[in-house]
Formats: sequence, C-alpha cells, structure tokens
Amino acid sequence: MPWQTSRSLLFAAFVLSGLTGLIYESMWTHYLKLYLGHAAFAQSLVLAIFMGGMALGGWLSSVFGPRFHNLLRAYAVAEALIGLYALAFHPLFQALESWSTGSVIPALASPAAVDLLQWGIALLLLLPPSVLLGATFPLMSAAVIRRFPGSDGGHLAMLYFSNSIGAAAGALVASFVLIDWLGLPGTLAFAGAINLGVATLTGLLSRQSEPPSAAGPAPEDPRQLPLLFFVAAFVTGAASFIYEVSWIRMLSLVLGSSFHAFELMLSAFITGLALGALAIRRRIDSIADPLRAAAWIQLAMGLMAVLTLPVYAQSFDWMAALVKSLPKNDAGWTWFNLASHGIAFAVMLPATFLAGMTLPLFTHVLLRNGHGERSIGRVYTANSIGAITGVLLAVHVGLPQAGLQLTLAMGALLDLALGLLLLRRTAAGRMAWLAASAMLLVPLVLVRTVQLDPATLGSGVYRTGDAHPEISRSIFYRDGKTATIAVTAYQGSVGVISTNGKPDAAIEMNPQRPPAPDEITMVLVAALPLAMKPDAQQIANIGFGSGLTTHVALASPRVREVSTIEIEAAVIDASRAFGPRVARAYEDPRSKIYVEDAKSWFARRPQRYDIIVSEPSNPWVSGVASLFSDEFYRRIKRHLAPGGLLVQWLHLYEFDTRLAASVIKAMAANFDDYVVYNLDDVNLMLIAAESGRVPTPGPQMLQEPLMRAELARVGVRTLDDLRLRWLGSGAELGQLVDRVDAPANSDYQPYLEQHAPKARFLRSKALDLPSVSWSTLPIVEMLAREGNAWTASALTPGPGARLTQVTQALAIRAALLGQGAPGAPPQGLQDNLSHLGDCQALGSAAGEGALHELAMATLAPLDASALVPLWRELVWLPCPRGSWPAAAGRQLALYAAVAARDSAAMAQAAEALLAAPGGSPAVRRWALSAALLAQRAQGRPGAVKTLWRQHAPDLYRDIALPTDLRLLLATP
Repeated sequence: MPWQTSRSLLFAAFVLSGLTGLIYESMWTHYLKLYLGHAAFAQSLVLAIFMGGMALGGWLSSVFGPRFHNLLRAYAVAEALIGLYALAFHPLFQALESWSTGSVIPALASPAAVDLLQWGIALLLLLPPSVLLGATFPLMSAAVIRRFPGSDGGHLAMLYFSNSIGAAAGALVASFVLIDWLGLPGTLAFAGAINLGVATLTGLLSRQSEPPSAAGPAPEDPRQLPLLFFVAAFVTGAASFIYEVSWIRMLSLVLGSSFHAFELMLSAFITGLALGALAIRRRIDSIADPLRAAAWIQLAMGLMAVLTLPVYAQSFDWMAALVKSLPKNDAGWTWFNLASHGIAFAVMLPATFLAGMTLPLFTHVLLRNGHGERSIGRVYTANSIGAITGVLLAVHVGLPQAGLQLTLAMGALLDLALGLLLLRRTAAGRMAWLAASAMLLVPLVLVRTVQLDPATLGSGVYRTGDAHPEISRSIFYRDGKTATIAVTAYQGSVGVISTNGKPDAAIEMNPQRPPAPDEITMVLVAALPLAMKPDAQQIANIGFGSGLTTHVALASPRVREVSTIEIEAAVIDASRAFGPRVARAYEDPRSKIYVEDAKSWFARRPQRYDIIVSEPSNPWVSGVASLFSDEFYRRIKRHLAPGGLLVQWLHLYEFDTRLAASVIKAMAANFDDYVVYNLDDVNLMLIAAESGRVPTPGPQMLQEPLMRAELARVGVRTLDDLRLRWLGSGAELGQLVDRVDAPANSDYQPYLEQHAPKARFLRSKALDLPSVSWSTLPIVEMLAREGNAWTASALTPGPGARLTQVTQALAIRAALLGQGAPGAPPQGLQDNLSHLGDCQALGSAAGEGALHELAMATLAPLDASALVPLWRELVWLPCPRGSWPAAAGRQLALYAAVAARDSAAMAQAAEALLAAPGGSPAVRRWALSAALLAQRAQGRPGAVKTLWRQHAPDLYRDIALPTDLRLLLATP
C-alpha cells in the first residue's frame, strides 16, 4: 500500500475515533448522571473521573509507549478494548446500579458511606475506558511520527484536527440522530462497532513495519523547557474549560438549555479547536521561533475570549430576529438549530480557533528540541489535568461567587499571563513586552464597560423572540452552580422566577388583584392530594420553584414535615423575594429544604412519604426529562408509604400529545391506578396511588382556615370546583393514551428529552386530553368513578375553557327559563329561538340546527338536575310535546336521555335517530358519539365496535376524528 494511502487511512480512522470518543463522553456521563444525579458536584465528579482517566491514559502512554516496537498495534488494541467495553457497558451499568440502589444503599446508615459507594462505582465504570481513550492520541501521534518522519508538527496538527472534527461531528450525530434512533444502549453499541472497525483497520495497517523512535538531538535544557510547556498545557487547558463552562452558561440564556442546544454549543467549541489545528498544520514545521509564536497565540486567545462579551450582548438580538422570522414547522426547526450553531460559532470561534493551535505547537516545540515522543503524552496529560481544574474553578468558584463576566475574564487573564510568561522566554523587545503587558487591562475594561441587562439575560429570548422585555424591575439575579436564576417584576406586582431565561413560576404579589395563572397549579398540586389523603403527615416536594407549593402544603395542620428538594441553591435564595406569599416554606419549622438532585436524595434515604409531589422544570430542559421516566417512577414508588400518592405536574403548552402520552405511559407502567386533573387547560396533574385506587377528594381541607384561604385565593371554594377539573383515570383514558404512537419515556430511550425541544419551538399544545372535558357530550361525567360528579350551580366562576362553558350554559338556562338578569341574552340565543317559534319551524332544517346548538351548549356543561326543565320537561319550547314532528321527536328524545345521564335510554334513542333517514350530518355524527358513550358506560365494548362499523363509513369518510370520539373508540 502506498505510504500516502496508509497515512490518509490513519487520519480517517482517527476521525472515527474522535467521533466515538465524544459519543462515549456524552453517553457515559449521561448514564452516570442518572446514577449520581445532575447536581453540580455530581457533574463535576463525572467530568473529573473522565478527564482524570484521560490524563492517566496520556501519562501511561508517555511512560510505556516508547518501549513498544509497534505503537500502531498498541493503538489498535486500545481501540478494540474501547469498543468491547462499549458493548458491555449498558448491562454492567444496570447490574451495578440495581445492586447498589436496591440492596446496598438502603442498608447504609451514613450519607458519607453512600457517597463513597456511588463514587466508587462511578470510578469503576468510567475510569478504565477513560484511560484507554486518553492513550489513543499519544499512541496514534507517536506511531504516525515514527512511520512518516519529516513533518512532525504537521502530523500532530493534522491528527489533532482529525480527532477534534470527528468529536464535533459525534456531538451532533449523537444528539440529533443516534439517541432518538437507537436509545442510549444502541448508541453505545453503534459507537463500539465503529471502534472495532477502527481497530481492525489499524491492526491491518500495523503489519507494515514501524521504525523505532528516532533519537533527536540532546536537549540543552532537559528540565526547564518541558516544565514550562507542561505548565503552559495545564494553564491553557484550565483557561479553555473556564471559557467552555462560561460560554455554555451564557449561550444557554440565548439558545436555551435543552440537550440539543448543549450539544450544538459543544460541537461549535470543538470545531473551533479543530479548525485552529488545521490552520497551523502547514506552517508549524517552518515557524522560526515557535516559542514566540506560542506566546502571541496565547495573548491573542486571551483577548479574543474576553472580546466575546460584546458579541454575546448582540446575540440576544440575533436570536430575537430568528425566533420572530422562522416559520413554526419542521423546516423552521432545522433552520433554528443551524442558526443556533452559527451563534455559538460567532461567540466561540475566535478564541477556540487559537486554542486549537496550542497543543500541537507546544508538543512540536518539545519534539523539535529533542524531548522525544514521551512529551506527546505528557503535554496531553497536563492539558487534561488543567481542564479538570478549569471546570472545578468555573463551576464551584467562578460562577457562584463572581458571575459569568468575571469568570470569563478570569480565564482570559490566565491565558494573557501565560502568554507573557512565554514571551519573557524569547528575545522579544521592550516595546513588545509593554504591548503584551497592556493587554492585561483589556479584560478588566471590558467587564466594566460591557453591561449585560438582567432583563435581557432573563428574557428567554429563544422562546419569546423578545430580547428586551418591558419589566418593572429586576429583583434578583445570580449565576448559580447549575443555572442562572432571576426574579423579575412584571406589570408592577407580578413576580416571575426564571431559570436560564425560562419562567418557572409567577405570583401576583398584590392580594387585591387576581392571581397569576401559575398560582392555581402550584396551589392545587399541594392541596388536591391532601384533599384525597387528609391524614398525610410526611410530604416530599421535588422542585422548590417559587416556594408556593411547599407553603400551601404546610397550611394543613396535620402535616408534620415537608421535605423540599431543589438542585440549585440560588432558586431558594431567589424565591425569598415572594415574601409573605411563600413565608411558611422558609419560616415554618416543619419545612426542610435540601439542595441536591432529587434522584440522589431519595436514594440516600429509606424514609417513605405519604405524598410525593414532583414539580420540576419543563422536561425540554436538559436533565429534567429523567424525572418523567419509567425508571424514575419505578424508583419513586419505593419511597411511598402504604396508600401513598405520587403527584406529577405536567405542562401542555409547548408540548404535544405524543410527549404527554409518553409520560403517562411511563407512569401507568408502574402504578395500578392513576387519575388526571385538568388544572387550567394547559397544565395537568397526574396522581398515582402506591396501591389500590386513587381516592376521591373529600371536604376536610375546606374546613381548615389556612388551606381554605389558599384555595379561595385561586378560585376554589367548593368541592365541586375540584371535581370539575377531573378528566378521568387510567381505566377511562388508558386505552386512548395507549393508542398514541409514542413509547413510554425512559432514561435509556429518552423520547421526551429528544422531542420536547422541538415542541417548544413549534409552540405546540397537547390539548387532546383536556379537550375531552370540553366535549358536547358528558363523557367525563358518565365515565367518572363514583364521587366525582359536580353541580354547576356550586361552581366558583373563573377562567378556563370548561368553566367558561358552564357559565355560558347557566346563562342560557336562565334566559330560557325566564330567570336571567335584565339585559342582552347570551350570544346567539335569540337567533336560535327565532327558528323554534312554532311546531312547523321545529321540523325544518333551521329548527333542527337551532335545537342542536342549544343542546350542545348545555347538555355537557350542566349537571342532570339543572337539565330537567331544559331537556326533560322542555318548559321553554313553544311547541307542545304531542305536536312534535317525528324527526324533532327523535332528536329531543336523545337530548332528554343524555340530560338524564341514562345510558340505556341514550343507546335506544341514538340508534333510533341513526336508523331514520335524512337529518343533518352533524346531528347524526353527534348521535353516533352518544350511542358509543352509552355503550361504553354500560361496559359493552363489542357494541361500540359494531356501531362504529355500521355508521362510520357514511358519517366519517375523509373526516378527522375528534379526541372525544377517539376516546370512545379506545375500547379494550
């Protein structure tokens, strides 16, 4: 094989190696975060093990590599072992995770012992492959230099480019293709197969003889120069990862904090490194003074990094224009991601381009000065250790203590100081030294002059398209360890707490004004389960948010303790701004607040809870989807006391039906019974029972003064106000959900994490389930379990589609019965009555339509007792009962049966109407739905299928089926 072909194949193999390496980094950290949690310390631990293993692998290759006679063969063996480990990782992880969480952790009394066990398992899982990955670059680099001497620097740069560009591609391929297609285990297997292919190829190429390591000239300074460049590699690694952490946090406020957005940022960062290595490839061997070149590159990198601040400030306006201009469809989603990638490049590319030149150049200087191929692994090791240090400094010191701008400036000062140190070792003149020294002022000046408006930073521009929202004032802003938290006042007195620009909760602080829409959700997720289980004493609440849910739960005097678990400490500090509205969360001694990842927190504690409330952020946020997964529900069930309840909040805005079904399927797979409540048309509450059936709400909580006041604030004053929000249980909704083409969300098949960001961009709404309660048939009422019937006259007026229906129906009833208030009748009523003036009009097509419109507006929203005078006695109808035309009589008989909620009479009347010729298609379709409901209510699924086969071909040809009809057809 010609040597040029052989070398090209090695570069191609190293592209594939880089691709799999980034896939592994993403997948393995994903797995271990599932085990350790997503808290800042856990993320840092995972990265420390991964980068520490890489550093160890680089060091081992520097020690043992020169002893190998065939480095390419050693590289092939390393690739093969990586591939085999990838194939074995998933079952190994499951076995260790199941053993530790199921048997060992519950038996450990000490939290420190639990930590040591989890860290030990993380080390066991991640260290071996990380060491192998860390050895690949030094082994391949030294092998290529041995086999193709004469352009050592160019080869190093080309290998660095090949590996990095493969890694950049790996981030995108894994995020946008492989995980959705294959899941985490399949993605690992796919990458493992590639590694085995790379091992086979390089193994075949290793048959060609490899010359021994060339002995370079004896170094004049055997210690000083290597030490200088090892320090340089360490410092530039630390600075680069300080930049990466800072930029990713900064861009999360612009691009969003989804998993896809993170991978786009990571890809942009690594691509910049790759392009820098490619750019220096042809020049590196001819640089007359590489030390001086390295110095000026470091100085320029520090400047470029801090100069990203004004570029970043402009990126909010770019994103605003993007969100406003792109269509909300599949093509728009593609362009949104491409443009997001472009914004990440605009911020990161100048500095990362220069950073990509540094390691090849540092290593080349040492090789050129006779320090041998050992220097490759040692430089790599120093850089990896620097990366660990940079991450730890940024996450645990810089961001929480200094904020984003100063943390970025800290990295820039490191690079500038390193550039000055290197420049001092050259023969640079006084003017050059003074000019370089003056650069140290630039980060300090820019931090002071570039003002980042908190309102803009917290605008959530990637959702709203508004980079400069009108706010009353900024109350709180802090860059926490895991997210940036802000509290902002809108419209004078509405406080909103946001995480990375996404509003998580809003509270109206003025008690004289109506509550903010979010308040009904936060109040009911605490109050409703307590109405079902008034004897609950121990409550755990996942997600602090504004603190209102915890505050409301503590309104019950029977509750002994509420444990609230929040992953970001800044959220707890920020929500103090809501003052008296959430005071019990902070001041009540029964309130216990823990800053930790929820999964880890529960794993450490054997205690069981009467109620567990899961109210995290939206599942499109990276890491949150694992709190809506099959595995999470399986684990959390172990922490429910006998008869305990799990309460899961689920939003429907920026969501779709398949995503909602994915969550419900995951819950249904682990609980025998669950119920669904519609809180406010765009928020659901799922409640599952540890065993047995979920109880119906009782009146006891309405007799407790504090709880009664909290509920009255959000318009809940009667038990009927709660019953109205009932949508159904698994028995009624399960078959409908099962028919949705979506898998149960899983940690290992993360359907939610993959698809929720797109639904957010499309601004979809998952309204199929709540629309069942807006049906013109009393589906929810007739299929509901005992104890969930409600009375229209007992409801508290308020917002929401169903309450609006009830209010309108009551107004129509009052007007028809002559009980309405003076003034204009309800909209459309007079027009309908004009078509029902006598018996002849009743038999006309216009009369049929008018009668049907009145029935549709009243039959489902009103209860049976309220419907007696309307549709059973028909006291308002001018045409007496014996004079009805035959068609109108069939129509009115069906309305009377539906009004009485008499399923047998409904079935008979509906089938009689369907059997008669003629009539409005709309009325006939509604009659078919009424017949199906009657048969469902009587538990006759066979009759449902028979009716549908008889009438659907005529009535539903080329017509999409509404949700309520699909529910009626979803029989076992």
